[in-house]
Amino acid sequence: MTEDRALSPSESAPSPARVVIAGGGVAGLEALLALRDLAGDRVSITLVAPQPTYTDSALAVTEVFARGHVRQYELAAIANRFSAEFVRDRVDEVDSDAGRVHCASGATIDYDHLVLAVGAKARRAWSHGITFGEDPREAALHDLLLEIEQGYVAHVAFIVPGGIVWPVPLYELALMTARHAWSMGMERVRFTLVTPEERPLGVFGRAPSQAVGQLLYDHGIELISSTYASVEHCYVQLDPGGRGLTRARVISPPVLDGPGLPGVPADPSGFIPTDLHGRVPGPAGVYAAGDGAAFPIKQGGLAAQQADAVAETIAAAVGAPVTARPFRPLLRATLFTGGDTRHLRHHVAGGDGEGEIATHELWSPAAKIFGRYLTPYLLDHDRGEQPKSAASRSRSQSLPVPELTRAR
Repeated sequence: MTEDRALSPSESAPSPARVVIAGGGVAGLEALLALRDLAGDRVSITLVAPQPTYTDSALAVTEVFARGHVRQYELAAIANRFSAEFVRDRVDEVDSDAGRVHCASGATIDYDHLVLAVGAKARRAWSHGITFGEDPREAALHDLLLEIEQGYVAHVAFIVPGGIVWPVPLYELALMTARHAWSMGMERVRFTLVTPEERPLGVFGRAPSQAVGQLLYDHGIELISSTYASVEHCYVQLDPGGRGLTRARVISPPVLDGPGLPGVPADPSGFIPTDLHGRVPGPAGVYAAGDGAAFPIKQGGLAAQQADAVAETIAAAVGAPVTARPFRPLLRATLFTGGDTRHLRHHVAGGDGEGEIATHELWSPAAKIFGRYLTPYLLDHDRGEQPKSAASRSRSQSLPVPELTRAR
């Protein structure tokens, strides 16, 4: 019979690696959930975010037309559910030599691995017109719809500005506004969509682009592509010294600039460069995911995929039995039209230029913004159910989805 003895310090279990996640958006939360699943108690996680809640703004467009509802979730509750510490603060600077972040409050937090999911800085493209998402209540958009109903608006121009933008919500606004005007009997209102894109939503491939172009045509929306516009009061300049749109009410998405975080490498626009595993070149143990990273397409589903790549890389580094796979962007989007919803999917870097579009769901579980971990968790939360275990979530990802159909 052997005697029980206390473990010596050299025999005791190693301390968990300290992971700091800066940002409480899609990328930050996906990284939190993925890390807890993949690395378990090999990591201690601190989530740092300046806001107390995560706002799922994917349904913001439908909320304007009373067809959906923006939801909010307490970050402290999510962090607690996944055995993480929540710090309401903002990371203002990274000291990679010391393995430490400096926060807006003056506090410092040490890390072994740092995930920068700080997002991008949104700004107006021009001083005139409505910038969608600038006002959470979207009061200006509601007022515009009322003016359309009352016959005070003759022309609405939906303009995709130059720079880094995510254009899908603008297409949704154009389609739903045109449908709304038609339902109110305002058939004389003119609608125009102006975009620098060669084809409408061309990032999704040829088939979705053709289908979206047909949708615009069917809704009576004039498409002006391959065109950079500028806006002054109620005048939209399309070509220098050439064409223009007069007396047009203008709606645009915001332009995104990089976070320009001190202590972190950045490209000329302030975005954080990474490799395919999310590692930031130079400082050890620093990663970036989401809109603040330098990948040119800014979308919540891609942010979640970047976060998954980062989580796998960190989990492998701390000894978890995980294979770290590189980020391979699969672009998914749900396009609200006010009628039949369209689902779009495209392997951005997969060499497939056709893309897919359907009126049925192309992924499961269905969500406007899809994250391997975050989407099932939020769906369970909204149903009032206990969030599924990691194993159950993994099984849910292997469920078959309907056969894809391509637009003809």
